[in-house]
Amino acid sequence: MEAVSGLEGDLEELRETFRSGKTKEATWRRSQLQALLSLLREREGEILEALKQDIGKHPVESYRDEIGTVIKSVNYALGGLKQWMSSKKAKLPIVAFPTIAELVPEPLGLVLIISSWNFPFGLSLEPLIGAIAAGNVVVIKPSELAPAAASVLANTVHSYLDNKAVKVIQGGPSVGDQLLEQKWDKILFTGLFVLPQNFCTSKIFILCLCLEGRS
Repeated sequence: MEAVSGLEGDLEELRETFRSGKTKEATWRRSQLQALLSLLREREGEILEALKQDIGKHPVESYRDEIGTVIKSVNYALGGLKQWMSSKKAKLPIVAFPTIAELVPEPLGLVLIISSWNFPFGLSLEPLIGAIAAGNVVVIKPSELAPAAASVLANTVHSYLDNKAVKVIQGGPSVGDQLLEQKWDKILFTGLFVLPQNFCTSKIFILCLCLEGRS
C-alpha cells in the first residue's frame, strides 16, 4: 500500500500555522492570492504542457478553461476580500433591546481539497482561492489520473505559496484513503466518491461534494 511519508508532521505544521492566527490577517490572505496570480502567469507554459500530456488539451482550450478562469476568480477574491472579512450587524428580537449583535466571519481551520482528472488545475485552485480568502490552511490532493498536472501543482504551489499553510500531497486511492482517516474541518471534493471502510464521518465538520462523470 502506498504510504504518505511524514503526513502527521505535515498536518500538525498546518494546524500550528492556523493556531498562530497568521491566516486570519488580511495581509496574509492577500499576499497568498497575489502569489497564486504570479504562479498562473509565470508558470503558464508548464501548466499548458501538463494539460497537453495528461488529457490532450489544446493550449487555447486549456487557457480558456483553467488558467483564464482561475485568474478571474483570484482577481474577484482580491476585490471582495475586505467586504468578505467585515462583520455584519445581526437582527435581534425586540426583547433583546438594547443588545446589539454582529456576525463575524471566521475561518474553519484545516481544509482538504480532492480534485478530479478532467480539470486538474481549475478544480484544485478554484477551491484553494476560497479557502485562502477565508483564512484556512489547506491540503490539495490532485488526481493521480493527471500525473503531469499533479507534479506541476506540487512544485509550483510549494515554490509560490506559504508552504506552512498550503501543501500538495500526491498519490493514488490509498493515499486518498489515508487522508480521509485524518481529522478535517472541511473537505472539498470533486469526483466519483466511494467512502473507505474505515472512514468516520464524525471526523469532519463539513463535506462539500461535487459529483462528476466521464464524458
